[in-house]
Order: sequence, then structure tokens, then C-alpha cells
Amino acid sequence: MAVVNTERQGQIMLIQLNRPDRMNALGVELRTEMAAAFTEFRDNSDLEVAVFTGTGRAFCAGEDMKEALERGSPGSAAHPISNPFNDGTLDKPVIAAVNGYAMGGGFMLVERTDLRVAVPSAVFEVSEAKRWLLGGYNHGLFAGLPHAIATEMALGFRFTAQRLYEVGFLNRLVEPEELLPTAFEMAEHLLTLPPASRVNTVYMMRQMRPRVAPDLGRLAKALHDHGDKSDLMESRRAFADKRKPNFKGWVNPGDRDRMPRLEAFSDQPQD
Repeated sequence: MAVVNTERQGQIMLIQLNRPDRMNALGVELRTEMAAAFTEFRDNSDLEVAVFTGTGRAFCAGEDMKEALERGSPGSAAHPISNPFNDGTLDKPVIAAVNGYAMGGGFMLVERTDLRVAVPSAVFEVSEAKRWLLGGYNHGLFAGLPHAIATEMALGFRFTAQRLYEVGFLNRLVEPEELLPTAFEMAEHLLTLPPASRVNTVYMMRQMRPRVAPDLGRLAKALHDHGDKSDLMESRRAFADKRKPNFKGWVNPGDRDRMPRLEAFSDQPQD
């Protein structure tokens, strides 16, 4: 059985994550099939808009913790898979139809889309603070959120769909039976626009998204290494074991006071 389903409706392509038993977690097989679907969407000149959704009670639960524990390393860096949607090389619009949980990497998939529809029961979480040594500092910036809400997001608090709709992260909030029809209505609207206008406007709006300043990006890179990296796998083991994690925090207790500081990166050339 395919873990990513695709369906064409005229110039619209439905891409549906289909691993409901694992809450559509981003295992290697799912990421491979998702990359193939978005590559087909990019390369097929008859397709112009994608609707992106999931099956079951999750849109996407993010990293596959079971696979991470089996290979003994966190994240997906050990198995990089080229995907035009993730790589930012896709010039066609993508509409998210969020049917349930969008956590960690699942939240990031929603974040990359151009327009977003969700059901009221959907739950969102930026999970980096729970799984790495630096929380998701950039996601609130990308979403244009007020600083206090961006901080809440970076620290791994969960958000309801209603709240993210109220702060402008979501375009529509609809009942489950209206989720895909609403997403397809939005796609059909895009197809009524002059083709050049649609392509040019999507590109322009993407260029207007906020970006992290280079010196802050260098600071973030340093902070990702500031702490005991054994905690990365401990967080995943504790999640799998459904227990409280036993974090170490620092290799040397004095490292806590040797935090990388922004001033050290302000005058460096960009990597």
C-alpha cells in the first residue's frame, strides 16, 4: 500500500500522506514517496495547483521516532531525500488541508504551503525545543507573529487551530466534511487567474516572507551545539518509552555559563 496517495482533478493534484497507523510520521518510505509526488507535480505541465493533506487523525506527526531510535541518530540528515517542495524549488502553489495533528516536521510542511485550511480539531506544535538543543526560534518570525506568541511557539507549546486562525497563520477554519472541498475551491480560484499573474504573485509573496538575519543564523548554529547532545536521543527514547526524560543538560556544568553570544557573530561574513 502506498504511503502517499495522489489524485488528479483537472489541473489540481491531490497529495495525501497515507500512513495513519504512524500518524503520517516522516519515515524514509513516506519522505521518498512524498518527494516523488511533488516532483511529478513540478514536472507535469498539465498540473498547476496542489492540495496537500493527510489521512487519519494527523496531517503529519513529524519525525519518525521509531526509525530515529533504530538507526541511533536524530532527524532525517542520515537519509537526505531531494524534494522540490522542501527545497524551495517548486514554483507552483500548494494549499494545505490540515486534517489533524501537525507536529514538528509536520508543522514545517504546513509552514511551507502558500494557503492553509484546517479543521477545528487540528493541533499544531513546533517541537524542536523538545528534541534538539535549540527551540524553533524562526517559525514565529516566518509567520509574522508577535514576539510573545513566537516565543511560546519556540518553546514547544501546543496551539489549537482556532488560535492559529486568529493570529493569521491559517486562512480558513472549516468542519471536516468541508476541508477538501474548501481547499479545492481555493485551488479553482487560483486557476481563474491569468497564468502569469498566478505564477508571478506566488513567487513575489514567497520572496516577501521574513528571513532570519545572517548573524542570528550563525548564532543559532552555535546554540545548536551548546549542550549535551546525548539529550537528543534521550528525548526520543523517553517519548517512545512514554516516560519522563533524564536529561543531562551539559557535558561540563560550567558550559551553561559559556553560552555563544550574538556579539561574536555580528561582524562575520555570511557562510
